[in-house]
Amino acid sequence: MFEFTWPWVFLLTPLPWLMRRLLPPADSGEAALRVTFIADLETLAGRRARKTFPDMRQHWPIGLLWLLLLLAAARPEWVGEPLPIATSGRDLMLAVDVSGSMDYTDMQWQGQEVSRLNLVKGLVGEFISGRQSDRLGLILFGSNAYLQAPLTFDRQTVRTWLDEALIGIAGKNTAIGDAIGLAVKRLRERPAQSRVLVLVTDGANTAGQIEPLTAARLAAEEGVKIYTIGIGADPKASGIAGLLGMNPGLDLDEPQLTEIAGITGGRYFRARDAGELAEISQALDQLEPVAQQPTQARPARPLFPWPLGIALLLSLLLVSRELWPQRWANARSKARTLFRGQP
Repeated sequence: MFEFTWPWVFLLTPLPWLMRRLLPPADSGEAALRVTFIADLETLAGRRARKTFPDMRQHWPIGLLWLLLLLAAARPEWVGEPLPIATSGRDLMLAVDVSGSMDYTDMQWQGQEVSRLNLVKGLVGEFISGRQSDRLGLILFGSNAYLQAPLTFDRQTVRTWLDEALIGIAGKNTAIGDAIGLAVKRLRERPAQSRVLVLVTDGANTAGQIEPLTAARLAAEEGVKIYTIGIGADPKASGIAGLLGMNPGLDLDEPQLTEIAGITGGRYFRARDAGELAEISQALDQLEPVAQQPTQARPARPLFPWPLGIALLLSLLLVSRELWPQRWANARSKARTLFRGQP
């Protein structure tokens, strides 16, 4: 149906008339001839001169222009029928480790050796795309933790931010506790049943101001459930580098990650290859969505460009009439001739 967003704008309709009545006449600064016997002439003519609007033919275009501007300012729109919006299942924050060790190429994906971060981008990106009714957020952490994307229904944007993540963008070390603390800060305002954090890392906590277990207890108090994922191949699967102790995956603190998940009621997963990480994504997809209050939205199509465009066209015509009065007079004369049917 048709409606106005700001109908009170029409209260300004008499504003030009009021200004004309209340404001003093403009002084042109030029000498003027005063006719002192105008009243006598009016008496002889038997009528009074019209002072407010001497010639309505001169004022109706300005009045129409004013009404068109008011019509556009009132924001007319065509409102459709209410449409249901998909309810939010969860508020899920992803915290992804981008420290220097995530650049280690000990993972296999689609027949090629890839770095740990690239594997996370590929498989966790697909996990993000599948979250149809969830709000998603993204935290990147290294020596510090940064909110890359706040909670949003725009899954494509979250995945784009993940795909554009670079090794070392947040520092070379690993601040697990700070990442958890930042996630809790962002999730605490959401319904308690829907707060979920998925934390992906390949190392132990080596930086930050908050101890991971302290942050986990804070998350438990706020009702945030944490699922931790330890990524990296086993040392034996990493060839000679792994046997010589050069595999960064040796730093993975599985007991701590398990305890973090246990404190909050979540689970710890170990991803040694692409297959296990895919299985973890499927397991996380089994989380029961939280039914929240459904909402409805009514699509609205704005109509204000139409009166605004007509007002602009009318303004151009009025300006052209002032700039080229002779051409307008000729055009009016031709129009009258055609209207009367004269040759």
